Amino acid sequence: MSELTPEEAFLTLYSDLNREGPGAAADLGWALSVAATPAAARICDAGCGSGADTVTLAKERPHARIEAVDKIAHFVAAARQRTAPFGDRVRVWQGDMAQLEGPYDLIWCAGALYFLGVTEGLQRWRLALAPGGAVAFSEPCLLPRPSAAARAFWAEYPQISDVAGIRARVMAAGYRVLGEQMQIGDAWEAYYIPMAKRIAKLRPEATGPLATALDEAEAEIARWRAAPSEIAYALMVVAPE
Repeated sequence: MSELTPEEAFLTLYSDLNREGPGAAADLGWALSVAATPAAARICDAGCGSGADTVTLAKERPHARIEAVDKIAHFVAAARQRTAPFGDRVRVWQGDMAQLEGPYDLIWCAGALYFLGVTEGLQRWRLALAPGGAVAFSEPCLLPRPSAAARAFWAEYPQISDVAGIRARVMAAGYRVLGEQMQIGDAWEAYYIPMAKRIAKLRPEATGPLATALDEAEAEIARWRAAPSEIAYALMVVAPE
């Protein structure tokens, strides 16, 4: 395999993976229920990646109009291919999720709001929500009495807090919490187990930046395996006050 650029190495690792982060289809069903998202809603999947959640949203709300946005062209192309069977009621576009216009009945954002900041992102999206609309997002969360292994896993995300800290950031944006639950275990296995298999497949011919990307991903999986019952996202459904 010829040597790749760091960006190409990243995309090679994530090619053929179902997800670009932790999550499960049941999470979306729960969020749609808590948000009381109507059958004919207009929904945005912000930071959609290759479209795993976009597909689930389209299935969960077969009469909804769904838009999905990501900044990475490779993921946008993959999401368009995956959502093609749903026709023109699902639109995927390349762009900045900070610039949503709406109006949306629900903005879904799986593991990507931290790029904007919880408070900052929610404030930006307030004008993109329809009356009665809600935002559902997942955010890294420290569980009570985290071990050294759990803190080591999140060492590169200094903004991490416990769930009370996330609620405070939601309130600072002028929102209230409609519901919350933790994503632990299965949601992370759905991400890391396929990734480990992908690493094993690529490893024999990996050199340069690709080898580095595989090493970094392997180290991340090892850190997760050191404390799988403590590594969590808080899945929050929130709405403007």
